[in-house]
Amino acid sequence: MEDATSLVLRAKDGDVHAFAGLYAQIYKDLYRFALCMMKNEQDAEDAVSDAVLSGYENIRKLRDEKAFKSWMFTILANTCKKKLQNRSRKFRMEKDMESSESERNNFGTGHPDYGISVDVQRAFLHLSEEEQTIIALSVFGGYNSKEIGEMLKLNANTVRSKRSRGLEKMECILA
Repeated sequence: MEDATSLVLRAKDGDVHAFAGLYAQIYKDLYRFALCMMKNEQDAEDAVSDAVLSGYENIRKLRDEKAFKSWMFTILANTCKKKLQNRSRKFRMEKDMESSESERNNFGTGHPDYGISVDVQRAFLHLSEEEQTIIALSVFGGYNSKEIGEMLKLNANTVRSKRSRGLEKMECILA
């Protein structure tokens, strides 16, 4: 099996099969991370697809061949954030439309049901976006504080404290 560094070099030269080999090595981790961030399978698959396409299109911009995995996670984290922001904007617009429609028709509760069946997901949702990203990169990506700090442009100590606080919040919610 060829090492990741030589695959990255070949991918930078336009070798599609080399990029596919790199992708195959990290797909499961990327998908788990996206699923944790996006909260649904279809959105997670879309985010991974968009991130991988972006990675493929921009592979020549990767400066350190050894950093392919963290580079892809950074792209995926940014993709997830954009999709979540778009989803939030769309939800607010739909909610505004529903409430004005409800006022005109004088019926309907205007309150969508967002029941979450898994306690851990519920606790995870109570975290800030940054805490979610840090915990997901740590748990699903297997990254340490220094690596996460480099991806998010934070000090490693800051990452550790935010991760710890996020996990404590989840623990309190789950207790």
